[in-house]
Amino acid sequence: MARLGSTRDWLERRNATGVASRHPSIFAATDSGSPVPMKRTLLLALALMPVTASAQLADRPLFVEARVPKAPTIANGASGAFLVYEVHVTNFEARELTWTGIEGSDAATGATLFSLTDSALAREISRPGATGTQVTPQNRPRLSGGQRALVYLYVALGSNAAPKAIRNRLTIQDSAGTRTLVMPDTPVTPEPMLIAAPLKGGNWLAGNGPSRNSGHRRTIIPIQGLPRIPQRFAIDFVMIDSTWKTHRGDQLKNSSYYCYGVDALAVADGIVSATKDSIPENIPGAQSRAVPITLETVGGNHVILDLGGGRFAFYAHLQPGSLRVKLGDRVKKGQVLGLVGNSGNSTEPHLHFHMADSNSPLGSEGIPYAVESLDLMGKCEGFGSSCSVGAAQAKRRVMPFANEIVRFPK
Repeated sequence: MARLGSTRDWLERRNATGVASRHPSIFAATDSGSPVPMKRTLLLALALMPVTASAQLADRPLFVEARVPKAPTIANGASGAFLVYEVHVTNFEARELTWTGIEGSDAATGATLFSLTDSALAREISRPGATGTQVTPQNRPRLSGGQRALVYLYVALGSNAAPKAIRNRLTIQDSAGTRTLVMPDTPVTPEPMLIAAPLKGGNWLAGNGPSRNSGHRRTIIPIQGLPRIPQRFAIDFVMIDSTWKTHRGDQLKNSSYYCYGVDALAVADGIVSATKDSIPENIPGAQSRAVPITLETVGGNHVILDLGGGRFAFYAHLQPGSLRVKLGDRVKKGQVLGLVGNSGNSTEPHLHFHMADSNSPLGSEGIPYAVESLDLMGKCEGFGSSCSVGAAQAKRRVMPFANEIVRFPK
């Protein structure tokens, strides 16, 4: 949510203090006391057997769950089209499994879209809840009974035609050898929603924007028992000058920052589906927070717009008292919603913007979008880092990606 004190940092502190919820076991043991009629099929017999007994059969199917929690929509950036999604794998075996490869292909043509094996796969794997030696590159793909791993996929399509569905093929090793699991085809939505820009002018740095390793993208948040990635395509927009700074003068004053007080704009016609106001602003700084950060305050003063079709636009960290809309208002594209500020889990004035599939800042899945038009001015290595700026490149129907410098229509 914020570009330094991130939502993930807050969640880690929350877990460390024992406040985080405890989750029940993924599956319960089956009752194997009742006799199984001989006329039952082998598959049914295997399903009813305790894992320890069925483990003696080398040719049985892999007892794993493999799923894609959120099917991807093609994300279009200035450098091309991308597929951004995750695959979760849970070991239902009593013995250890090692996830050694994943390949994705066009379900219709069979053309290979990507392939990750061994160390390349391990770099993209996360192990929720794992600690210590479990999270080393060597051990991330190793799953004992009941453990889960997920892989973050960020696939540049290049010259490949966008697939209508992806076929994911997993390679997994156990004591019986190397096995292959072909998952059900995952549908792909070809076009993201076309929107107007959430801000005017520039230059705007797309901090923590969409990328392979963005902190936004790699923050999974379980809300009401469902783990989601609401900020999969989130951006922290800050305005920068010719020396790549976000402010001039006293850096402890919000008013010193170029983007402070800038209008946050409706990206499309919609209905105001949620608001939050009256949260005081922070003094700029990595550790400065005016209020304790909770699920209620993490986004600061904010607005959510229901754009229809299960698509919601989220604007966070606005100035207190600056909201120009209220719950239930119908708004038009380009209408001012509030002013950019520094409230909630934020280190300095900026606009956190993302789109998701439900009316919740964090209890939702992040989805891509495409801005009608923008000028690509260059790219920075990161916040406060050196940047490369050239002649403006007019772009249409693209989304800013990590650390790109963009200028929106005035």
